[in-house]
Amino acid sequence: MRLCDLPPFTPAVIELVEDVLASDPIAQRLRELGFVQGEEVSVVARGPISADPLMIQVGFTRFALRRAEAQRVHVQTAS
Repeated sequence: MRLCDLPPFTPAVIELVEDVLASDPIAQRLRELGFVQGEEVSVVARGPISADPLMIQVGFTRFALRRAEAQRVHVQTAS
């Protein structure tokens, strides 16, 4: 499942950040911000227009991501 499709307040774990290009600066920046395999993540809020941007929580830090950015992050719901 992709992060942009995760229902709000559903705990999940990051599986990987997908590189769209060979040297993808957006995917690299997401990894630098803490979007790495094994980290817990959840969607806290969605924007009012077409659910863009998304408020994402990784650990104790919150980020606003565009849906296109969140689509690069693959997650698995926590059990």
